[in-house]
Amino acid sequence: MGKRVYISADYSAYDGDRNVVNVLHGWSNNSRYVIDFVDTAQVVSGSVSRDPDCRACDLKAEFNRQIDISSTVIFVIGDKTASRTAGSFCRRQNEGAFCTCTPYKQNSKGTSYCKYQSLFTPGPNDDLGNVNTFSYLEHEFRQARRKDKKIIIVYNSLYKQPTWLPSYMGDYAYVAIPFWVTNDWGNRAGNYSFFKTELGYE
Repeated sequence: MGKRVYISADYSAYDGDRNVVNVLHGWSNNSRYVIDFVDTAQVVSGSVSRDPDCRACDLKAEFNRQIDISSTVIFVIGDKTASRTAGSFCRRQNEGAFCTCTPYKQNSKGTSYCKYQSLFTPGPNDDLGNVNTFSYLEHEFRQARRKDKKIIIVYNSLYKQPTWLPSYMGDYAYVAIPFWVTNDWGNRAGNYSFFKTELGYE
């Protein structure tokens, strides 16, 4: 089995960054390349998202578990990343235990009461608390930093795009690089040599 790598990206169907993730998976699934990893962000079965009453806090707890078992966390940054707010709506902190929220899938059951009657403050070695107003991406980033994971940040671009970085990633502007390069034939290609080195295959 390959390394355990967690890939965080915007999977929006029309203006997301699936193209970068597809290239990364393509390298791992092709024996021509030495890169071999399991994308722990892809929970094959048993994901909490299958529960019709799955909430944002349930997903964040699952993100924590998947990041915990990963050695490296890759963040793919596109031109819409900084404006994505999915996962950030939570009334618990301000309205208390009897607040309501809409399940992740926004099913016909409508809103439900908060699942948490009490909250605890995580210790320095604990996971990031899953009841918060961070977007899913910010939660993943904070969890990766909290757990001291190797973090790789790439832009879905041929060029460095520091203005695309969310503010909480500002300290990483100097290490974030473009995912795409121009190959010997003048075509756009993923920067395979960078990932081969960063993931420890060289």
